[in-house]
Amino acid sequence: MKNQKDKIEIIAANRKARHLYQIFDRFEAGISLEGPEVKSLRLKQANISHAFARVENDRIFLYAMHIAPYKFNTIKPLDPLRTRELLLNKKEIKKISSHTASKGMTVIPLELYFKNGWAKICIALCKGKKTADKSGDIKEREIDREMQRKFREKYKG
Repeated sequence: MKNQKDKIEIIAANRKARHLYQIFDRFEAGISLEGPEVKSLRLKQANISHAFARVENDRIFLYAMHIAPYKFNTIKPLDPLRTRELLLNKKEIKKISSHTASKGMTVIPLELYFKNGWAKICIALCKGKKTADKSGDIKEREIDREMQRKFREKYKG
């Protein structure tokens, strides 16, 4: 059983993050959730596109992550946008805290997924891109595609 690869089921992804931010470092964190929220996540009813994380009192909290209310919830109703604590070790929290203290750095979630049955989130230390950086990335991508196209044409026949 230990030799098998980790079973990962992606729930939500922040596709625009790679376009809007320059990513420096990634971390895998657990999330503190209530029971109905986990059931809602299993139905893939989550959105992390506007979410962000902040360090407060040596703990990391995730804001603006939307988890739709579970349809068959029998306990008290939960706020879909409530603040949730991320579970990281102290060394990782200190590293994130020191980097976010510098100007322009922020923590953005990239992916929300289940790993071996546990809800996990991939967060990244990021810095917002300027408009010129975004257009530069687009130009590089177009140049790479053009080179690949020419390479295929040259060695095709």
